[in-house]
This record gives sequence, C-alpha cells and structure tokens, in this order.
Amino acid sequence: MIQANERDRIFFGCGNFGGLGSPPENRDKGDSAEQALAMLDKARDAGLTRFDTANTYGGGASETILGQWLARQDANLRARFQIATKVGNPHGCPPDDRPLSRTQIAYHLDQSLRRLGLEQIGLYYLHECDPKTPLEETLEGLDRALMAGKIASFGISNATLADLKAALSLTSGKLRQAFSHVQNEFNLLVQRDRADLMPLARNEGITYVAFSPLAGGLLSGKYRRDVAPQSGRMNDVRAMYEHLLTPQSFDAIEALGRRAAAQGWSVPGAALRFVLDEPNVDLIIAPRTDAQFAAYGIAG
Repeated sequence: MIQANERDRIFFGCGNFGGLGSPPENRDKGDSAEQALAMLDKARDAGLTRFDTANTYGGGASETILGQWLARQDANLRARFQIATKVGNPHGCPPDDRPLSRTQIAYHLDQSLRRLGLEQIGLYYLHECDPKTPLEETLEGLDRALMAGKIASFGISNATLADLKAALSLTSGKLRQAFSHVQNEFNLLVQRDRADLMPLARNEGITYVAFSPLAGGLLSGKYRRDVAPQSGRMNDVRAMYEHLLTPQSFDAIEALGRRAAAQGWSVPGAALRFVLDEPNVDLIIAPRTDAQFAAYGIAG
C-alpha cells in the first residue's frame, strides 16, 4: 500500500501525545509518554524521518515527549530527521494577547526549541489564522526567526485559498524561498481544497500536507452506517466529525472497503493510498497502537 520510496512523503503525527490535539478538555484522552515513545520507536524502525507536532498539543507535552525521544537517538540518525511544529493556536495564547503577534511567535518559538531540544526547527507552521494580527506582522516575526537561524522553513495550516494567496503576495526573497508547505485536512470525505488551493500550491512549488487522512477514524473501516461510535477518536471528539456522518459518507466508505478487498489492502491502507495518489501531496499518520500501525501498510 505505502511503498518504501514513499516514506519520505509521510509525517508521523504527534498530536495524540498527552492529549487529543490542543483543547485542554482533551488532555485525559491522549497517549501516555510510554505509549508515545513506543509509537515513535515503531515510526523510526519503519524508516520514517519526519515528525509533526505543535506547541499546544497536550499543553506542550507532545513537544516535550518528542524532545525526550530525539535526545535518545543516534546523532547521525537525528540529523536526518525533519521536525515540524506550529505556533498560533489560541489555546496557547493569553486571552489578552494575539496568537500570531511578533511577541507571541518569538516567545513560543523559544519554548518549542527548548522542549524539543533543538537549535533549529525544520518546518514551522502558522497553526491557524489570527484575525487580530495583521499578516504582515506575523510574517515579520517569521522573517526574524529565519534570519536568526531558529527555523529553516515555514508553512501555513488550516488555511483557506485566500490565506494562501495573501501569504504568497506578502512574501519575497529568502522568506518566499522558505515558504514551503501548507497543511490542511484532506481525505476521501473532505476534498474542498482539490479544485483550487491544491493546484495553486503545486504551481507555486509549495507542498500540500494532508492531515486527518482517515477522517478521524471514519475511514478505518470500523464504523458502520446508523451505528453510533462507542469508542475511539470519533467518540472522544465527536463534534469535530459529526458533519461527516452522512449517507453519502457511508456510501463512499463502503466503496472504499470494496476497493480495499479487491486489492488485498486494509481499509485504512486504501484511505492513505487515496491521498498519496494525489500529486504533490504528503500526509500525516498518527497510529496509536501496534495494530493500527500495521494496518497502515508501510512497506519495510
């Protein structure tokens, strides 16, 4: 399903470490440090070298756990890794400040470097749009970080077509050269970027990274039409995926299952294959168990 020569298109997602994503109310639903470290070992052993986190995942626990794991790795291997993290989620910003102000970027960048044990972050994302901060100010903060050698490249996440166009129009020179990625939700059930944002990114030499390629687990094959989820991510953060629980979605899921059976693939492997078959698109996987990791079908 996923071939050895495609492993460099895969980020191992650390968004479950210490909590499910950024919201404080989900801190008790995430993976323990022990679980997280075991999954990181499996990712390394499978040949994955790219890791995605954020300053607010698990309230900072995700970066801390990833940093602890990185410190245990061989220096030559560690030099091959690309670490992506993010700034700008409102959960990480005081209510009276702005998530993507120059001050907040500088503060959180230093905190992320400390937790990760790095001198430079390979890929630094703006986690989401900050309507209170002019984009010019945010980009100035990134430019300062780039000039200081604290980041090597940057991207935007949860971005609209207008966001991408605005960022492109305001970057030039070394900052434009460092603008390398856009990370958005894309999967069999969510394809809103396919018509315009993805072609623009491709034409501009910007790699598109798909998060939630399994649509919160809906594309894992374990959920059934008219049966409410009782466990798993769909149950833990149901509100995030409620809009996908439609007859049309389950038609697509059942068709995916038939394709997987015909090819001899697992259903989640077929869902990942759908994303990887899109040109200029990388993806994030976030398995939480050995069985989930095996089902993704990463070739050794």
